Amino acid sequence: MTPLQPVILSGGAGTRLWPLSREAYPKQFLPLTGQHSMLQETVCRLDGLTQEHPDQALDLRDPLVVCNEGHRFLVAEQLRLINRRPLAIVLEPRGRNTAPALTLAAHVALRAGDDPVLLVMPADHCIRDARAFRTAVAAASLLAAEGAVVTFGILPSKPETGYGYIRRGRPLDRGDLMVGAFQLAGFVEKPDAATADTYLACGDYLWNSGLFVLRASVWLGLIERFRTDIAQAVARAIETARQDGEFLRLDTEIFSACPPDSIDYAVMEPLARLAQQEEERVNLPPPLVMPLEVGWSDVGAWSALWEVREQDESGNVLDGDAFVHHAQDNLLIAKHRMVAAIGVKDLIVVETADAVLVASKDAAQEVKAVTQFLQSQQREEHIQHQCVHRPWGEYESIRRGTRYQVKRLTVKPGESLSLQMHHHRAEHWIIVSGTARVTRGDETFLLTENQSTYIPVGVKHRLENPGRIPLELIEVQSGSYLGEDDILRFEDRYNRDPSEPARG
Repeated sequence: MTPLQPVILSGGAGTRLWPLSREAYPKQFLPLTGQHSMLQETVCRLDGLTQEHPDQALDLRDPLVVCNEGHRFLVAEQLRLINRRPLAIVLEPRGRNTAPALTLAAHVALRAGDDPVLLVMPADHCIRDARAFRTAVAAASLLAAEGAVVTFGILPSKPETGYGYIRRGRPLDRGDLMVGAFQLAGFVEKPDAATADTYLACGDYLWNSGLFVLRASVWLGLIERFRTDIAQAVARAIETARQDGEFLRLDTEIFSACPPDSIDYAVMEPLARLAQQEEERVNLPPPLVMPLEVGWSDVGAWSALWEVREQDESGNVLDGDAFVHHAQDNLLIAKHRMVAAIGVKDLIVVETADAVLVASKDAAQEVKAVTQFLQSQQREEHIQHQCVHRPWGEYESIRRGTRYQVKRLTVKPGESLSLQMHHHRAEHWIIVSGTARVTRGDETFLLTENQSTYIPVGVKHRLENPGRIPLELIEVQSGSYLGEDDILRFEDRYNRDPSEPARG
């Protein structure tokens, strides 16, 4: 049996999909293309692989996820919701791009005692034909098991200028066995429109998908050869890593010293160049590319989402309470209010509780300018949604004024906020539904629907949900300072660092 280890890289920020995608809740955690989030779709995409290809003798392992430390509870919760137990959730205290992330994953995968084939997948891509993708993965896994480094190149459907390209070389010679792979001749940066036209006409250029299949030991050998500094820095980080429940934590200072780089720049491009030299080829794992036609998109902009979503007879994509009249080829997303568009074409309109985006589809790549502006003004609309997720549940700001703020809190069954204290604010809690166990100073008591309590300034307190249904309550804060950093934690079941965003 060939062990196949899915590696999911979940480090993207998705700034071009603002205002739905935000730093604290980026696009991989959103259900943009289906019922499940993009992360969940990535995990479920492999369902049926071993049944559909029993002759390949593949042993499909539980997924291994590498993610931003601040997203760890989102990853764990989304996997739990689809009943998946990960092999590991590796936490990056600082983003260092995909080459260090894959190096981390390769070390963790090798700890199992074998040398699995790694299937490396970004968490935020869309693939509409999952069955065809599984067939390609099965074929690529056989080549990778023999030592090859395989990447997938997407057959281009248009002269796209937003993607990098892969140039394929001669077909792989395997005698009578047709495997559909080619020698990888090189990588090309994003072209201008005229060059993209020539690539499409040539037929030898494929979109760079960011998908890879190779053995863990092969990757570690390549990163050691081409980027020794990354290899050594990650090895030090793994040596000092510690297990925290289902999470593998890295030392912040040690991992932050690792140079950032992508898989392509660090390894794939120098590997492709050396493979063209006959004297070097014998000592290298062969770099291969397999053409893929599976309805792939990296959903890197609102225009890309419009392309992959189902459209009405006029080319409009409507999500939520949206209405169009004499309108064509628009994307309308309404999350909290009705959105209507009349007599317009090629527009993007995205409505959320605290922000509205209106843009031309041609300018979809420029949405990042909004997040840069928000950052320069030290605002928070690029960081958090109005509804903020926490490991115990979520809270949403309903109203804010001078010296007061009203929030709605939802605490999941069996979960608990930390034992905490505030220096500048008092809190009133009104139970809407469910049962609350409240610790206030030296007393502990239960509250049920329509009951309430008061937490004075400077008093230790905790809120728990001992029941089997979600606990819903309204919190009214009052005081001289209402910032989320006015919190002192004494006990926290989630082992959150004191420097993390607060609020429970």
